[in-house]
Amino acid sequence: MSAPLRLMAVHAHPDDESSKGAATMARYVREGVEVLVCTLTGGERGSVLNPKMDRPEIVANIGEVRRAEMARAREILGVEQRFMGFIDSGLPESEEEELPEGCFGLQKLEDASAPLVAAVREFRPHVIITYDDDGGYPHPDHIMTNKVSVEAFEAAGDPDRYPDAGEPWQPLKLYYQMGFTKERFEALHEVMTERGLGSPYSDWISRWEDRPAKWPVTTRVPCGDYFQIRDEALLAHATQVDPEGFWFVCPRELQEEIWPTEDYHLARSLVDTELPEDDLFAGIHADDVEPACH
Repeated sequence: MSAPLRLMAVHAHPDDESSKGAATMARYVREGVEVLVCTLTGGERGSVLNPKMDRPEIVANIGEVRRAEMARAREILGVEQRFMGFIDSGLPESEEEELPEGCFGLQKLEDASAPLVAAVREFRPHVIITYDDDGGYPHPDHIMTNKVSVEAFEAAGDPDRYPDAGEPWQPLKLYYQMGFTKERFEALHEVMTERGLGSPYSDWISRWEDRPAKWPVTTRVPCGDYFQIRDEALLAHATQVDPEGFWFVCPRELQEEIWPTEDYHLARSLVDTELPEDDLFAGIHADDVEPACH
């Protein structure tokens, strides 16, 4: 039996894995791929975004609550998951607001990257998915997540770097998640408007008017059949996701019809592949697949 393919998804906070690439992971897991989510912080400074969960006992124990939510989402998706041990930076209300001492966003790059390099060398992924260099949106933890993901991709295979982090392993492809694109929201907005459903996406679309796409979509992974699993994983993060809120305004059946993919930008590749792709493992052959050490 050949060794399985392995995918690592690197995220800033618990719940990010369920809102960004969850259906992709659910599909690959059920096709026999080993998937590991690396969550860099515990989400300790996250706000309670679901009014029904905004209670004193929840707020007082938000770190523990979010870990329990992550455990449930992990089970739903069928993935492995590890916390990398850093403290949430919180989302500053202004550019002048300083980040709290000791938070993830203030770590030196090598200190922030070392646990992820060790995880890469242990899990030995063929593909890593993460955020672009803007973080998907300008949260300091998301921006730092991009930096440490790129660092880990480039350093994990070099025996001279991070010598205490395990035996070297070189991932073959690095992707940026491109789930929140103007093209996608315009398509859903148009159809919802045509069908008289009302659209929540006007404000989102307007944000892109003066912001041209920085990273083109290179890879669209068909995974509409797994949107229900994605939604169930999202709902597991009850403090962060309002069941009656933005995430669920567009009917799932319409999403499956109009935009049944999750989209990515191929940022690094050490294998030959033809663009556009419909598979994160395109170009990776049996000779590239070695057993994991874990």
